[in-house]
Amino acid sequence: MRSNVKRKPAALLVCLLVLSLMAGCGGSSSESRSNTSENRSSVVIAMDPNSEPEAGFDPAFGWGAGEHVHEPLIQSTLTVTNTNLTIDYDLATDYFVSEDGLLWTVHIRDDVKFTDGEPLTARDVAFTYNTVKESSSVNDFTMLDHAEALDDTTVVFHMTRPFSIWPYTMAVVGIVPEHAYDSASYGSNPIGSGRYILKQWDKGQQVILDANPDYYGEQPNMQRVTIVFMEEDAAFLAAQAGEVDLAYTSATYSDQTVEGYSLAAYESVDNRGFNLPAVPEQTTESGETIGNDFTADVQVRRAINIGVDRQEMIDHVLNGYGSPAYSVCDQMPWYNSASEVTYDPEKAKSLLDEAGWKTGEDGIREKDGVKAELNLLYTTGDSVRQALAADFAEQLKELGISCTLEGVGWDTAYDRAQSDPLIWGWGAHTPMELYNIYHTIGDTGLAQYSPYSNSTVDAYMDQALASSDLEVSYDLWQKAQWDGTTGVIQDGDIPWVWLVNIDHLYWAADGLQVAEQKIHPHGHGWSIVNNVDQWSWS
Repeated sequence: MRSNVKRKPAALLVCLLVLSLMAGCGGSSSESRSNTSENRSSVVIAMDPNSEPEAGFDPAFGWGAGEHVHEPLIQSTLTVTNTNLTIDYDLATDYFVSEDGLLWTVHIRDDVKFTDGEPLTARDVAFTYNTVKESSSVNDFTMLDHAEALDDTTVVFHMTRPFSIWPYTMAVVGIVPEHAYDSASYGSNPIGSGRYILKQWDKGQQVILDANPDYYGEQPNMQRVTIVFMEEDAAFLAAQAGEVDLAYTSATYSDQTVEGYSLAAYESVDNRGFNLPAVPEQTTESGETIGNDFTADVQVRRAINIGVDRQEMIDHVLNGYGSPAYSVCDQMPWYNSASEVTYDPEKAKSLLDEAGWKTGEDGIREKDGVKAELNLLYTTGDSVRQALAADFAEQLKELGISCTLEGVGWDTAYDRAQSDPLIWGWGAHTPMELYNIYHTIGDTGLAQYSPYSNSTVDAYMDQALASSDLEVSYDLWQKAQWDGTTGVIQDGDIPWVWLVNIDHLYWAADGLQVAEQKIHPHGHGWSIVNNVDQWSWS
């Protein structure tokens, strides 16, 4: 465990630099912050430096979307997700989809203005979507042919293929003004119609958001939101100094105490799990080696899935801050609870025995000259993934499976995972996560991130996307996981073994009332402030 304060010069330098900036804009100490009416309507939040949007606050370049999805705050969106991840309205007043799923008609409010005073109309919506389709660096918009404004309050999306989960895309695309958009400068000087206005951005250090006085919804409780970007050690020091109101942290700090703060834990679908290559080792036409002779045996994959004590991992690696993961979409509306399994190492051993994997004199199983051996990959520099991989290896050793560990960079991890299990992090507020992981792609006939295929699973997901009813599609996504006969869970193909969902941890100042959170997606960043406008001080 880490000591109460890590004396890292770099961390201290960053902390002192940011705290001096905060002092220049009104920050002082936790005591003085809570004693003024101005500070009772403001909040200072420390986030990981990776949370800073490198390309700025432009929806076309990742703001609000991409790998770590969140509400864009500065811009409005057509829809939003509720705390249970169902769909609600923001700019939209209603929407309709044609029976063939190729036309989405959305009606929008007529009382919304951008912060420069110009009205927001359906033409801005169409412009935004046509722009992100052409220039988005993070999202797939191949399902959209084009967007068209029929009048000031009606926009029609013409799709290239049915896409039932389009409302989840509409929940993360912030609307930009056609009359004031310049891709070269908008990210640094965004004009929107959302709850907040970008007041100041000191790159590499902090972002200051002020409440939009002309916002069409309820005025935010928090009139000023300051985000400071700090390494974890510096964030901890800033909390100790009382200079931030909420500071991200991790399980490695969870045994510490900070005067005037409590440790807040928020549930997530930010999961960690290993891919298990589901085909034998082989060389592709392009000369690449894929597959794994050991994990190609479905009984091996099933044994591993029930032979892992997830709670032990939570207790010993995450210090109790997490939940068992059984799928990539635990607790989502499209989750199939049949994915859940009970830890049963004896049954796991029995499955391996029945499949012919017999224990040798060295304690390692073997079948037809193939050793029960795995080289487990983790991404270099991620201590939690490394610790989970090590714990996983120790547990598999008890089943008679020998494991080695290897740290790799992302430049080679994707290719290496085609043959060796890699510990991944996933979890999103959209069913497309299932599709991206399990659906076959292109001419390969295999899934993208780890070799696997099941035509029935593909068909369910294709039907889910083609459905004209979002609610109906949930059932089809669930059947892709398990339909009673086949699927991607324990009694099916189990090409991935999911381990834990990591709680997102924060040091929260006494008296700060953080509004009810949605289950957080992958990424420990902006999702915490989805509803910062509803926070308050007691």
